[in-house]
Amino acid sequence: MVGYNSAVIAIGLGANVAIIERSIDRMRHLEEVLGSRVTLLMSSSLQIEESVAEADVVIGAVLIPGALAPKLVTREMVAGMKDGSVVCDVAIDQGGCFDTSRPTTHSEPVYVVEGVTHYCVANMPGAVPITSTKALTNATLPYVEEIAEHGLVEAVARDPALAGGVNVLDGKITYGAVAEAHGLEYAPLEDVLPLSPV
Repeated sequence: MVGYNSAVIAIGLGANVAIIERSIDRMRHLEEVLGSRVTLLMSSSLQIEESVAEADVVIGAVLIPGALAPKLVTREMVAGMKDGSVVCDVAIDQGGCFDTSRPTTHSEPVYVVEGVTHYCVANMPGAVPITSTKALTNATLPYVEEIAEHGLVEAVARDPALAGGVNVLDGKITYGAVAEAHGLEYAPLEDVLPLSPV
């Protein structure tokens, strides 16, 4: 969603936009909604390198839920960018997708590496706390209501999406990608909280 919304804003500003994607299905969807207003490119190391070298702005919007973001843009690629170019690493909360990324703050949001300005603010939604809180509340309130009405076990058994959101329970990590990212032991949710469909 970050990449899509960034592309829509950039198109509105008159930019030439390229989206690098690895999912054919997602590319088909983007083709349907954005049409010829963007260039869609299949993700590969070579494609990323070529595109980064030509870009004035690169927005890293990689997300693997619960896991560290892969480092897709190397320091050498950043060094090959035009002086004065900008990278924005939205994946910084998961470690970042640029080799040269390090978390920054809203009070000191940018730094320069290899002549390229980096914006890597952790918790970017914190810049708009009221809006982000409303969005988060709208997304999570239905789950809170389910837990309040049915209790944790029944609510999780009723809703696979809620079960997928349980990351830690009783001191055990129940989400594989989180356990892997931190080098900790993984315990499947079913082993920690035996579930039977309602």
